[in-house]
Amino acid sequence: MTKFYKFIHAVFAKPVAAIFRVKVTGYDKLPAGGYLLCANHTSMLDVLILSVGTHRQIRYMAKKELFSIPLLKQLITALGAYPVNRAGADVASIKRTISLLDEGETVCIFPQGTRHAGVDPATTPVRSGIGMISWHAKATVVPAYIHTKGNRVRFFRRTELIIGDPIPFESLEMTGSGTQQYTAATEKIFSRICSLGGYNRALAAPQEEQK
Repeated sequence: MTKFYKFIHAVFAKPVAAIFRVKVTGYDKLPAGGYLLCANHTSMLDVLILSVGTHRQIRYMAKKELFSIPLLKQLITALGAYPVNRAGADVASIKRTISLLDEGETVCIFPQGTRHAGVDPATTPVRSGIGMISWHAKATVVPAYIHTKGNRVRFFRRTELIIGDPIPFESLEMTGSGTQQYTAATEKIFSRICSLGGYNRALAAPQEEQK
């Protein structure tokens, strides 16, 4: 953790945990070194829930447009964000992710790519970016599910962070690069995430990703 983040965490972690009544299941499953933390995405508050629940500084990609806004750029950078170009494969952000993992950091990626509140996550589309990053980073993936009533994070409503068993890179059974390999790995990871929340992606009818 950076000194700034340690200060922010010390001041705000307990109030955030109280406001969202955060309960953590499976904390002991978190690896000691660097890993990819993958979770369902329902709210802009998800990063706070994950940070409070894991007691780690979460590093995450944020769309590059946010880094052109004065003050916001400095704030989100200090909190752990780094830019990504969502228009296509961003080689720089992939290299940055690999570097952070090698340094023992926790990098969070939401397979859904965007927020889907109030719906069965098993029916939502996912993006293959996590599969691509997994292939290049060869890192362990930790699936997690942010469980709330109606899949909506609300003040003073119980929020349970369920952490699943780590998925070693070898378990993704990726034999090479390419869209099919990336998509298959992403589906395997997100299916595990959904199962932590009691949802079965195999029985759902995922929507098409919006282009």
